Amino acid sequence: YGPWHESTAHMTDTATAARRFLDRLANAALAIAAIALSGIVIVQGWQVVARYVFNNSPGWTEPAAMLLLSTAMSFGAASGVHHQRHFRFPLLVDALPPNWQRLCEVLCALTIAGIGFLLAYWGGLLFLDGAAIRMAGSALPQSAPYCPIALGGLLMSVFALARIANNPAPAAARND
Repeated sequence: YGPWHESTAHMTDTATAARRFLDRLANAALAIAAIALSGIVIVQGWQVVARYVFNNSPGWTEPAAMLLLSTAMSFGAASGVHHQRHFRFPLLVDALPPNWQRLCEVLCALTIAGIGFLLAYWGGLLFLDGAAIRMAGSALPQSAPYCPIALGGLLMSVFALARIANNPAPAAARND
């Protein structure tokens, strides 16, 4: 789950409840991503069958696949931030003294939070901008794929900032 799960002796009941809530939220995001990924397989499978077996391609499959892909990608990435399963290179950080390790962890989490905020902000703006325009072949708004990007970005920011709050400085760094 991550380094902040290793020691809970310093946590209050409120912090423990918040951590449990974030764990559930990350697991829900992962479940949504898995369902969306399964939906892509079903939708694309139907597209192939309808096109080559029935010679009648439905127009809704491409917009649905775009929305499902955006959902799987965004919510899966957000869960990866919480569970620290994202792409990283820890070799350099592991070789540093504890106080420098903490600084690198905080900078990394702040970078992720900033990127998540940008995704949330711009994804939200793009969603609202195209909400009144209908997608070709679907009743969905043209900007529907931006909604999960905005929500996933918000979750990334929350999870990254929680990592900073829930991971106190190592003992060696606190004594300096």
